[in-house]
Amino acid sequence: MDEKNLGKLCQAIRYDILTSTTEAESGHPTSSLSAVELLTTLFFAGFYHFDINNPKNLGNDHLIFSKGHASPLLYSLYHRARGIDSKKLMTLRKFASVLEGHPTPRFPYVDVATGSLGQGLSIGVGMALGIRLRMKNEELKIKRSPKVWVLLGDSEMAEGQIWEAMEIASFYKLNNLIGIIDVNRLGQNGQTMAGWDLQYYAKKAEAFGWEPIVVEDGNDIKQVFSALNRASGQTEKQPQMIIAKTIKGKGVSFIENRDNWHGKPLNQEELEKALKELGELDLSLKGKISLPDLEAGIEGGGLPAARSRGVFSKRAPTGGNPRQAPPLEIATREAYGDALVELGEENPNIVVLDGEIGNSTYQNKFAKKFPERFFQMFIAEQNLTSVAVGLQKIGFLPFISTFAAFLTRSFDQLRMAQYSRADLKVVGSHAGVSIGQDGPSQMGLEDITMMRSILNSIVLYPADGVSGRKLTRLISNHQGLSYLRTARLKTPIIYDEKEEFEIGGCKIHKSKLKNQKSETLIIAAGITLHEALKAQKELEKENIETTIVDLYSIKPIDEKTLVELIKQTNNVVVVEDHYPYGGIGEVISSLISNFKLQISNFVHLAVKKTPMSGSPEELLHYEEIDSEAIIKAVRAF
Repeated sequence: MDEKNLGKLCQAIRYDILTSTTEAESGHPTSSLSAVELLTTLFFAGFYHFDINNPKNLGNDHLIFSKGHASPLLYSLYHRARGIDSKKLMTLRKFASVLEGHPTPRFPYVDVATGSLGQGLSIGVGMALGIRLRMKNEELKIKRSPKVWVLLGDSEMAEGQIWEAMEIASFYKLNNLIGIIDVNRLGQNGQTMAGWDLQYYAKKAEAFGWEPIVVEDGNDIKQVFSALNRASGQTEKQPQMIIAKTIKGKGVSFIENRDNWHGKPLNQEELEKALKELGELDLSLKGKISLPDLEAGIEGGGLPAARSRGVFSKRAPTGGNPRQAPPLEIATREAYGDALVELGEENPNIVVLDGEIGNSTYQNKFAKKFPERFFQMFIAEQNLTSVAVGLQKIGFLPFISTFAAFLTRSFDQLRMAQYSRADLKVVGSHAGVSIGQDGPSQMGLEDITMMRSILNSIVLYPADGVSGRKLTRLISNHQGLSYLRTARLKTPIIYDEKEEFEIGGCKIHKSKLKNQKSETLIIAAGITLHEALKAQKELEKENIETTIVDLYSIKPIDEKTLVELIKQTNNVVVVEDHYPYGGIGEVISSLISNFKLQISNFVHLAVKKTPMSGSPEELLHYEEIDSEAIIKAVRAF
């Protein structure tokens, strides 16, 4: 499309933005108007390659609106590209409409949910890495490498995650990743940190290893075209950042560059005034997006399914070698590392991302076996999580792991991942006070609460090496957001290799005493299961019978089995290496309340004192979650 028609199309898109937000009586027209020339030129001047009839085509470019509040612009672009009609455009922000206030994959041309600022560039890094790996594996045979374009707002450049993403993109030399900063000067409340200082952004981009491309007037089609042409033709092994000065509210004089208009649509009278300013419009004008390079051929034509290359079996493969006799003790974190290697042999779509602690999480075992599918993200947990979201959108199955304590940094990224329909396997190691001498800063004591709170997540907590490997396999088979909690300490093997586990299951350990009814039910998981088993043996010596539940599936729980067991007892003890709020104790307490179960006593042993450095044994005793504390509670009954 030539410059003249692009100009006309820009005005038609401004019309769409203004009318749709006024109809919705909400939205962000000014933030959308500033980037009209940037995105219209990208879409319709031959730079963006996308098959609108096949959004899952592996050869497509990808566009991420990291400044998700500019969604009226995104929807208007697809309206002009014949992706949606005028009637649907007017459903912006209406209940049940796919045109949500901030984009989500409910809209078929959107890969990921955005709106929590600062995450889009990291997701773009993951997509760019995924595309590169597909091409390296020759699963994508195409002359022109698909590009990942990320629209950023200047306000969100204050987010630390942006710079985590820029650093790692430079490290991996991602020349298929192009950022566009819409420098419109005004944030939600006043001027941004750098205002219109384009060199401020350029110097920082260059310092982080990116090629800066400065556009003095981002509302001038010629200048924008030149910048896009330079970026799309880049052959250097580095990402590019287009830094464009724009005017917030561009095209409507009474809101141009005016503060206090962020997130405010025009009323009907203001709309009429604004549309007059736009001048004569050709509302029938449509644009055409360039197709991907189909002549070169794309195997399969679309995104590969992450699980398409081999269904995970329940039984671990031998790989042609007989399995060695299992150790008497192994840490669940190491069992996880062993399971990762087994799964990597079965499915070439499994990738692993590390936060520079692979020798502690045992992800280094996978790294040694499959270096091309291992991505080091260094100490940047927020970026690590969002990069994984990007990789799974290219059809990979990512496992990410760090210390459970550090995953709390990534909660917003995990929260947003659910809205992106992400298929992520998250593993938090070194959970609880049982890690010992490293002290409270390293102890994951909030992670169960955090991961349970995500609507459709699952939370599993193995107690030994067998369950560690088998629960890793379970989360591989589960589609969605999965969390596996692993421990630092080596623990005895308590389950046979033939033992089966399931999401929503539990294991029951009864006393060897046969002569009397069990009056106490002890519910534990992970480290505290071993403390409970020790307590059970000691109590047997006093002729006190107990039943222990290994609640390895914390979410979902085995409601049926637990209700039956609680009905058969007078006393319930829950013991966990976690803070009391939102953990296993509250799960069981809610169950008792919801089913109106009648019991005499409920005792919740959890980490209730501020922890400190010490040996695991000292800390378990100090927090009163060891076998001695369990025995004391049962004797009191």
